[in-house]
Amino acid sequence: MVVFWLIAAGVLFVVEMMTLTFYLLWLSIGALAAGLVSLIVPEAILFQVVLGSLVALGLTIFSKPLVSKFRSSRGFKDTGTEIVGRQGIVIEPIEQGRYGQVKVGGDTWSASSDQSLGKDEVVRVVKRGTTIIEVERWGDMN
Repeated sequence: MVVFWLIAAGVLFVVEMMTLTFYLLWLSIGALAAGLVSLIVPEAILFQVVLGSLVALGLTIFSKPLVSKFRSSRGFKDTGTEIVGRQGIVIEPIEQGRYGQVKVGGDTWSASSDQSLGKDEVVRVVKRGTTIIEVERWGDMN
């Protein structure tokens, strides 16, 4: 059972590195805690799940005030919020209902669009999600 918890913790941690939301980090640490418990009492699966869940929930609840304090502190700048309205270039074509890639400044983003966009087309960022931006053709500004 230890191997299961370690694999779960590792997968959650890797996915967290891609999303940067901190929620999966807490779940990863919860899975790690459950793995440690499984070393001591391997047959107590329900206890492992409950403890892992409580650790993840506790970290989520107690880190929320710290994160909001950090985000509202002077000098904090979320680079992702400044991306809306900026110009980018399609580096991997975008089809309707499918993702492509757009380079905005020095960063490459997964992107979606209501229109089909070919490689090297100039686009404008309309909206930003956690890891995906929505774009439109540069000349199609409403």
